[in-house]
Amino acid sequence: MAQRVLVVDDDRTVSDVVCRYLEHAGYDVSHVGDGLAALDAVRDRAPHLVVLDLMLPGLDGLQVCRRLREGPDGVPIIMLTARGDEADRVLGLQLGADDYLGKPFSPRELVLRVGSVLRRVGEPAEPAAELLVDVGLEVATGPRIARLHGTELALTLREFDLLAHLMRHPRRAFRRSELLERVWGWNFGDQSTVTVHVRRLREKIEDDPAEPRRIVTVWGVGYRYEPTDA
Repeated sequence: MAQRVLVVDDDRTVSDVVCRYLEHAGYDVSHVGDGLAALDAVRDRAPHLVVLDLMLPGLDGLQVCRRLREGPDGVPIIMLTARGDEADRVLGLQLGADDYLGKPFSPRELVLRVGSVLRRVGEPAEPAAELLVDVGLEVATGPRIARLHGTELALTLREFDLLAHLMRHPRRAFRRSELLERVWGWNFGDQSTVTVHVRRLREKIEDDPAEPRRIVTVWGVGYRYEPTDA
């Protein structure tokens, strides 16, 4: 059965091209042109992924993303934006979008990113549960649960995978391009995606996100996980 993709964009020219490319790639595609209709469509026929424009009439893409992230299902979201302000893209990722593309974009690249996100979501859990532990922080990869001092953390798909990957390789410095490839499965794309997800993780696992002790910056390289001293 084809995976369902919902395209939310009020620009008919853009949405027609996007829908055509996604349909050609084998997806079951539906389209709506505003934010409220998007929420109704997700509720009525839950998609496997949403391609969401930032600029929408009525309820904008950021509000739609926030509403979808308040729900229990966690549908993957790829955000489209024509705005040049990086703050809008960063806010979209902070709200839980899995990726974004700036307009104008290549429809072929969008199809590749949709496939990458869906493959990541569909990957089965590891057959043997792995428990990663570091002074109050526990990450169970089988059930995909992370806890800090006994409290379960609300992590997105990418945040969980990024944290698990870094904890599996303590004290090893990774370039952002390496993390983009190993965690997201991409050998292309904007590396600021990694930066935003690291920032979000720090807000959730660090005592002081401004002075991180677990996920530290390696200047000129990227990031590494530094086990906490007992």
